[in-house]
Amino acid sequence: MILLCIMISFLIVLLLIAFFTLKKQSTALRSILSFMTIFLILASGPILESPESLHMDKAVDLVKKWIQPVEAQTEPGKNDVFVPVIKIKDHVKINAPLISQLPELPRGCEVTSLAMLLQHAGVPADKMELAKEIRKNPAAKKVKHGKIYYGDPNEGFVGNMYTFSKPGLGVYHQPIKELAELYLPDRVLDLTGIPFQELKIHLSDSRPVWVIINTSYKRLNQSQFETWYTPNGEISVTYKEHAVLVTGYDDKYVYFNDPLTGKKNKKAPICHFEEAWVQMGKQAITYLPN
Repeated sequence: MILLCIMISFLIVLLLIAFFTLKKQSTALRSILSFMTIFLILASGPILESPESLHMDKAVDLVKKWIQPVEAQTEPGKNDVFVPVIKIKDHVKINAPLISQLPELPRGCEVTSLAMLLQHAGVPADKMELAKEIRKNPAAKKVKHGKIYYGDPNEGFVGNMYTFSKPGLGVYHQPIKELAELYLPDRVLDLTGIPFQELKIHLSDSRPVWVIINTSYKRLNQSQFETWYTPNGEISVTYKEHAVLVTGYDDKYVYFNDPLTGKKNKKAPICHFEEAWVQMGKQAITYLPN
């Protein structure tokens, strides 16, 4: 019995040493070791006939602390990695560059808003250069039997960006993200699909957010949308599609630089703005800090 107890104790010590050694290694491996350690601690209780002497509860808690992912530990001075937590502020208003899309780019709200985002990140981007570089969708507009056949803005800019005298619409977030990555390699963050509340995290960190919205800044009636038949399938689009650079918020309003009106920190009711953003697919990008 004494020999068995010594062997169990020796195994537990070896496993605990392994925890220290593997603290920065595979989470899965540490989880397996934790299970083995806890199992041995619990199994040794009946053998030793004095589980209290092992302080099993404390031992289990200690093992859990040892296997806690390093990334989740944030107390300075006691852990290997410090991960700062961005506190969502009550109100934010970022001083981001304002660029007008007019008169050169009547349909260039997306690339102009991107130019503002890139300039705020310290990159000397030009809206006209971005207009040339953005991926284009070459599909021509056709109407057949009452159906509209055209390109997909998820694939590239649809139509003509430079004049309203020719057909066109705009471009969605994916081609914009790809273009932004040419200027900010490994620093572009696609926020598309996240809850609106989470955009505030990045705004609270003084990083503006590029979004797709509409020119009314509120939810549109469905009659203002039409169906296009694209090579990728049917999509619902509106000619009121618009892109702006969100610069802040408070308890009532969202603030944004509007490339169409040329107004800095323009405001709209936050509830209406959020509904419009959701209706347009929750499209958003920003950049990561250095």
